Amino acid sequence: MSNMQNSALSVFDEYKEEVTAREAEVMTLQEYILLCKNDKAAYATAAERLLSAIGEPEEVDTRNDPKLSRVFSNRKIMRYPAFADFFDAEETVMTVVNHLRAAAQGLEEKKQVLYLLGPVGGGKSSVAERLKELMEVNPIYVLQYKGENGVEISPIKESPLALVREVFKARKKEEQLTTEFGIESRRLKVPLSPWALKRLEESKGDLSKFSVVKMYPSISKQIAISKTEPGDENNQDISALVGKVDIRKLEEFPQDDTDAYGYSGGLCQANQGLMEFVEMFKAPIKVLHPLLTATQEGNFKGTESIGNIPFDGLILAHSNESEWNTFKNNKNNEAFLDRVNIVKVPYSLRVTEEEKIYEKMLNSSSLKDAPRAPGTLKMAAEWSVLTRLVQPEDNTSLVSKMRVYDGVDMSEADPKSHTLKAYHDEAQDKEEGMSGSSTRFMFKTLSRVFNLTAGHSNGEIAADPLKLMHVLEQRIIDEQLPKPVEEKYLGFINEHMRKSYFQFLGGEIKDAFMENSKEFGQHVFDRYVLHADMWIQGSDYLDPDTGIRYDKAALEAELAKLEKPAGIVNGKDFRNEVVNFVLRARAKNNGANPDWTSYEKFKTVIQKTLNTNLKDLLPVISFGKQKNSEDEKRHNDFVQGMVRRGYTEKQVRTLSEWYDKMAPKM
Repeated sequence: MSNMQNSALSVFDEYKEEVTAREAEVMTLQEYILLCKNDKAAYATAAERLLSAIGEPEEVDTRNDPKLSRVFSNRKIMRYPAFADFFDAEETVMTVVNHLRAAAQGLEEKKQVLYLLGPVGGGKSSVAERLKELMEVNPIYVLQYKGENGVEISPIKESPLALVREVFKARKKEEQLTTEFGIESRRLKVPLSPWALKRLEESKGDLSKFSVVKMYPSISKQIAISKTEPGDENNQDISALVGKVDIRKLEEFPQDDTDAYGYSGGLCQANQGLMEFVEMFKAPIKVLHPLLTATQEGNFKGTESIGNIPFDGLILAHSNESEWNTFKNNKNNEAFLDRVNIVKVPYSLRVTEEEKIYEKMLNSSSLKDAPRAPGTLKMAAEWSVLTRLVQPEDNTSLVSKMRVYDGVDMSEADPKSHTLKAYHDEAQDKEEGMSGSSTRFMFKTLSRVFNLTAGHSNGEIAADPLKLMHVLEQRIIDEQLPKPVEEKYLGFINEHMRKSYFQFLGGEIKDAFMENSKEFGQHVFDRYVLHADMWIQGSDYLDPDTGIRYDKAALEAELAKLEKPAGIVNGKDFRNEVVNFVLRARAKNNGANPDWTSYEKFKTVIQKTLNTNLKDLLPVISFGKQKNSEDEKRHNDFVQGMVRRGYTEKQVRTLSEWYDKMAPKM
């Protein structure tokens, strides 16, 4: 068996060890209280355990990175490894962590609902899912009872600390929990559940019937983690949160008996952990009332007369802005509004970060390795960000604003652009990033782009900017947006994306050509040296290939064609310098001209010239019939150069033809 196979199979052993390590452990109450003395994690709150799972952040001094320094105004920011794949979410994550830290300290946040507010597809659910995953990391300690019917675990997974406190309180020694075991008094306020009280009475004080189970929260098993969704407005009641009587048990217990109760509500299942309430403000206000007592008083009332049920966990809710505004504007909801701590989760406004989001989404799909031409995801990200930005009041370029937000210094490229702070100040009352196109919309667009020609006889599963613009235009029209919005979104394609991509593709073509066109560079070099030498001598020159005679003025014009685009100010000095260099090199090279790349200054001149004029390249990049074998070879070299840059051969043909067609219009 190969080492690779052994390595793969070892995963099974590692999994077995992990499962074994997470198996429930049982201890006595006495063992538990001694554990509390030495390990505060034994009675840590949900917020504390979540903070521990998130871990310590990486402090980033943005002054050391020019781009980040512009984005974050030279501030130090905290990046948490647990959220490393959440892009452009630094502010959101830091705000969530600040809430958890304050809740862990027993401050007002402990009594508040952590509410994620953001637009559709902005990442609220992703943040919630990550927090639930992190809640699974650290164990909880749960009360267990051994009675006539066997061993039972508290149906609400309550902490044994409440029972310990009850025992010490009965003996009037409650202060010993603080003085001898170091347990702060604020942690001893959670009451016993009706279930535990009943068993305490049944045991007649025999605490040996009680034990403690160390277990791990679980999303799949709904242990200390639950998810609640609003039901139909006409029939939903509070049982979704607090549970209700279990009719199967009514034959054995009376309706008001704690053992007849079904602890199936979200608050019951999330005790000592986290309850996620999806689209919370779609639920009727009467359904939300238990949240008030659960957060403020640490307990809630069930649907039957069984006594209040304790709750010592976190409530995480989220909904869209329209639902929040509707709820907020209703004065009858003021009491609830005061119990909500809002964390905004806006769309990304940074192109490079939005591009990473698409990369992440594609990597989790079968399109992970599908070809995508360079610039495709960047174009998608730019369009998305443009739809989310607020137009500057002075009507200056929205594209410049987009680039400033991405950390680009636009002071020279667009002197009319503002600083990032000025843009932020202007847009702070306009909820920038809370509207526009969602990441989900663009990802669906990208999936259509990849599959646009799939199944065609000549098609391939691949994406490129031309396909993206085509599909995006169609999707915008199909959305039936208000006319001004539709025109605005289409305008981003027609007025920015096409022009921007033409310039980008031109650079790609030139670079691919330069990589494989040493002969072309040498030809330009040799021709320049010959013309410069003739110009210095003041002689006429007859071109043997074209039969054209050049006098000094004509030679001047030819030389200037190369010099001016490269920014050569003093052509006379440059020509003499080049010719002298060549003459010295010839003396060492049997009279042959040196390689054009050996003279760095001239190499730069040729590259700059190619970056301003593609006229000489069009015959080479064209997929029509080539004029001669030399051009054919140069064409094939160009195609392979583009393939190495990340294009398929079909894309090279399509994009080159588009570039050739667009060149006269740009």
